[in-house]
Amino acid sequence: MAPSHSTKDENLEPPRITPGCQWNVQTVSVGCKVYIRRPGPDGDTEERLAEILSIREKPKNPYLARTRGTAVKVEEKPEDKWEFFVHWDQFNKRLDEWVSGSRIVLNRELEWPRPKTQPAKKAGGGQKHHGKAPRSQTLKKAAGSVPATPRAGSAAPSTPLPSGKGLTPSLKRKTPHDEQEEEEEEEGDEDAEGDMDMDVDAEGEQEGEFELDTEAPKEPLPSVTQFSKEQEIEKLRTSGSMTQSISEIARVKNLDKLQMGKYEIDAWYFSPYPQEYAHIPVLYLCEFCLSYFASHFMLSRHRRRCNLMHPPGNEIYRHEDISFFELDGKRQLTYCRNLSLLSKCFLDHKTLYYDVTPFLYYCMVQRDSTGCHLIGYFSKEKESADNYNVACILTLPQYQRHGFGKLLIEFSYELSKKEGKLGSPEKPLSDLGLLGYRAYWAETIVDLLLNTNEDISIDDIAQKTSITHQDIMNTCTTLQLFKHYKGQHVICLSDAVLERHEKVKNKKRRRIYPESLIWKPPVFTRDQLRFGW
Repeated sequence: MAPSHSTKDENLEPPRITPGCQWNVQTVSVGCKVYIRRPGPDGDTEERLAEILSIREKPKNPYLARTRGTAVKVEEKPEDKWEFFVHWDQFNKRLDEWVSGSRIVLNRELEWPRPKTQPAKKAGGGQKHHGKAPRSQTLKKAAGSVPATPRAGSAAPSTPLPSGKGLTPSLKRKTPHDEQEEEEEEEGDEDAEGDMDMDVDAEGEQEGEFELDTEAPKEPLPSVTQFSKEQEIEKLRTSGSMTQSISEIARVKNLDKLQMGKYEIDAWYFSPYPQEYAHIPVLYLCEFCLSYFASHFMLSRHRRRCNLMHPPGNEIYRHEDISFFELDGKRQLTYCRNLSLLSKCFLDHKTLYYDVTPFLYYCMVQRDSTGCHLIGYFSKEKESADNYNVACILTLPQYQRHGFGKLLIEFSYELSKKEGKLGSPEKPLSDLGLLGYRAYWAETIVDLLLNTNEDISIDDIAQKTSITHQDIMNTCTTLQLFKHYKGQHVICLSDAVLERHEKVKNKKRRRIYPESLIWKPPVFTRDQLRFGW
């Protein structure tokens, strides 16, 4: 008989369950799981299990009160005094949202959080380190949060706020050194873990993620046959589009909706906009300069003075209605900071820094009679020690699923061809980022193999496409293109790969035309690369 492998959940005590109609909204605390009403996919209302992550008193919006004037007050239910930030069971973290207390289903069971197990004391008596704050206090400092109004049975922090006065952060990957310093401040001797995220509109059908883990695994990894759907969902929830930094997990989403042009967008994650803009129903953005306002009246007053109709940079590409603008983070400081704040609403893994000068930004816009509307962008370091051609890439949600993500990826590789370098995005990639890049790599490599009549090597593919050797090897391994023939490995295109490639080629999508790109690789002196001045 094969030995039985006990999982982590089997060793824990089962959670305590309170039957329906025996509890109320005031009973709910952080960590509980309750059923909450939400709109269903067919327009009806469904009841879905959700975990309570934070509780707050319903905030009052002073800007909304001014605009409504003497409007008729709507009577609210007593339970609507409180709002709950919830994570829907088996849903991605980007769907987490604030819900009112009246949406909680009281006639269904309430699942209490499992009691926390006490960690084993270290050898040496477990003496406390003097001069260090408790973990709860250091967590609040790291997350930059402000504690919410205390409630019975609840000690959840409210949405964190930015710590810099008059400064706006930029997006940058978290290095192991930075992560180690944060963990040392929070946990003392515990090891650090870091991650980053890229978000593009994915058009592939494969799922997966490159994981670069510098820490030795504490438990043996399950085999492919043991990996279930539930484990895959949990993997995407705790990695993929979520950060593994505890201070980042503590950051609860502070914006509900963004108004940008004619689109109203749901925010996915926390973004450190100033405190006075937190928890308002809608944050209004100028779609040309990306300035943010608390009301539509303030935005309309700004639009009468703002004469910007496109990103404030050099237009380096134009074909039909698509243009690309190159921006220097040192010269277009305000715009790049506003762009970083906007993109942080849809990227969860990014670490925020207050200096945008080390980066170049390439914004893709769609031109019409009213101006140039931002579709997406990617940033890259002016000098990358690892030859990364993309640091952060994002397609705005209103333009996803239209092929613009793959267009951004293709343009980044066209710049690498102009530079005469091999390029690769910063890794590990998120779930959506990996799907987008895998779709582009597979289409590019298979298309090159079909149009080549002579023998071609991995190095030849890299020189013609500017894709790194490692990315080519990973893509060919994923597509199972490597075959062993007469004592050597050869690349062989199977019928399934050819059929899939034919379906992709038959789809009408936009392409980058190199003849429309007017650009020379920028050269920076040593003084220009001295950041922070």
